[in-house]
Amino acid sequence: MTEPDQAARHDPIYDRLHATPEFAELRRRYRGFVFPATVAFLVWYLLYVILSNWAGDFMSTRVVGHINVALVFGLLQFVTTFGLAYMYARYSQKKLDPLARQLDADYRKGGDA
Repeated sequence: MTEPDQAARHDPIYDRLHATPEFAELRRRYRGFVFPATVAFLVWYLLYVILSNWAGDFMSTRVVGHINVALVFGLLQFVTTFGLAYMYARYSQKKLDPLARQLDADYRKGGDA
């Protein structure tokens, strides 16, 4: 991007809002959920991969009928994914959206002034 393009995209209202404690709080709340959730999910996923590669006897243990531990862990990956999406949606509605709406209103109000 050239210098004039960067200057054209500079928005002083956004810069002002970016410096507010509310914006910092929004980022803190977002990161407070997303980073630990991402780490937890990646650890869970890597555990599945590691066990599949190096614990074949354990993963092939039958749980019920032809259903083994590997299949249960694989299906739980889907459950975990949807569970995290649901938890994030609820967290976002309660903790992130009110702050984001406030910042958006402040941005729109500043744009009219």
